[in-house]
Amino acid sequence: MKVPSRWVLHCINCGNRLDNDPRSFTCPKCGDILELLAPPLTKKELVSGSDRLSVWRYQKALPIADSGAVVSMGEGGTPLVPSKHSGKQRGMKRLSFKVEGQNPTGSFKDRGMTVAVSRARLMKARVLVCASTGNTAASLAAYAARGGMDSGVIMPSGKVAAGKLMQAIAHGSRLVQIEDGFDRALKILSETVAKAEDLYLVNSINPYRIEGQKTVAFEIFEQLGDVPDYLVLPVGNAGNISAVWKGFKELREWGVIDRTPRLIGVQAEGASPLAEAYEKSGGRIRPWKQPETIATAIRIGNPVSWKKALNAVNESSGRILAVSDEEILAGRKELATKEGIFVENASATPVAGLGAIQAEVKGDDTVVTVLTGHGLKDSLPREWKKERPRSVSTVKELAEVLLGRQAPNWRN
Repeated sequence: MKVPSRWVLHCINCGNRLDNDPRSFTCPKCGDILELLAPPLTKKELVSGSDRLSVWRYQKALPIADSGAVVSMGEGGTPLVPSKHSGKQRGMKRLSFKVEGQNPTGSFKDRGMTVAVSRARLMKARVLVCASTGNTAASLAAYAARGGMDSGVIMPSGKVAAGKLMQAIAHGSRLVQIEDGFDRALKILSETVAKAEDLYLVNSINPYRIEGQKTVAFEIFEQLGDVPDYLVLPVGNAGNISAVWKGFKELREWGVIDRTPRLIGVQAEGASPLAEAYEKSGGRIRPWKQPETIATAIRIGNPVSWKKALNAVNESSGRILAVSDEEILAGRKELATKEGIFVENASATPVAGLGAIQAEVKGDDTVVTVLTGHGLKDSLPREWKKERPRSVSTVKELAEVLLGRQAPNWRN
C-alpha cells in the first residue's frame, strides 16, 4: 500500500526512500529498519485533533488522515504525577512520573497499537501478528478485536507474565509458544510474514507503531508546559526510546520547542546489550543469546531498534545504563509504598536508575520517568508473597494487627 501523502518512508541506514510499505518493514537494499518522516506542522496544527490529551489529539502528526479508519479506545492522556518521596530522597525537586499503565490495556504499547492497527485496517489486513514478551500481545489482541480483525501471537514459552497472557487469551488471539526467547520468536515470525501475504506484522519494527508511541513526548511537553531536562525510561527492544526521541526532535524541527531532553535509557543487567554497546563508545551491539531478568517485559538480547536507540542517547547527550534485579525490585516497592504507584518490574527500572544520574541533576532540573506498565501485569516478587492476610479472633487482636503494634490504653 502507498505511503500516506506528504509522508516519507526511508531507511535509517542507507537513506533509501520507498513509495510503498514492504511486508517485512525492512529496507530492500540493505535490510535495515525503516522510519516515517512526518510533514512539518505548526503548534496549532499539532493539537488540532481533540480537546483532551490523547494520542489522536495529534492526528495531523500521525500517518492516518482518515478518521473513519481509526481504531481507538481513548489511549494516551495518561497522568504526569509529581513525586512526593523519591525526588526528595535523591535531591530532585522536580521529579515526575508519566504513568503509562493507565492506558486501556495497562501499558504504553496502546499508543503505538492504535496507529498500527488503524493502518492495518486501511490496508484491509486479515490477521495481525506479533512476537511478544507480553504487553504487545495484550495490546494487539485487544485492538485487533476492536477493529474486527484476527490476531496471532508468538511468545517465548514460560517467559510471559500470567496477567499479560490472560489478556491475549481473553481477547481471542491465537497463541503460539516456542522454547527459545523473544529474539528467536521475532526472527521466525518475520520469516513467516515475508511468505504469508495475509499476515500483518505489528512489532515495533513497524514504523506506524513508532508514530503512535512518539505522542508521549507531545503529551509530556503539554503537561509540563516545557521540555524536561531529563527523561528516564526502560529499554527492551528499544522502540519506545527511539519513538520518544523522534517526538521531541519533531517538536524542535517544527519550531514548537528550542531544546530537547537528555534521554536516559535503563536496562536490566541480565538483558543489557545496549548498555554494553553504549559503554563501548556507542559501538555496534553484541546480541546476547540468553538474557535473563525478572523484568520480563525487557528480557531481550538483540533489540531491533538498537541503532536508533544509540543515536537517540548520543544526539541527546544522554546515556544507557543497567540496573540489577535487586535494584528493580527496590524501585518497584518504593513506587508502590511511597508514591502509591503500582508498576510491573520493567517499569521500575527508571526509578532504579535515578541514583546513577543523581550527582549530575541540578536542583531545579526537571526529571520525568516513564512508567510503562501497570503492576497487575506482573507477578509479585517472592518476598512480597509472604505478606499474607492475618487471622484474628478478637477485637483486640484486630486492633493490634491494624495498628502494627500492641493497642495502647486498651479498655477491656
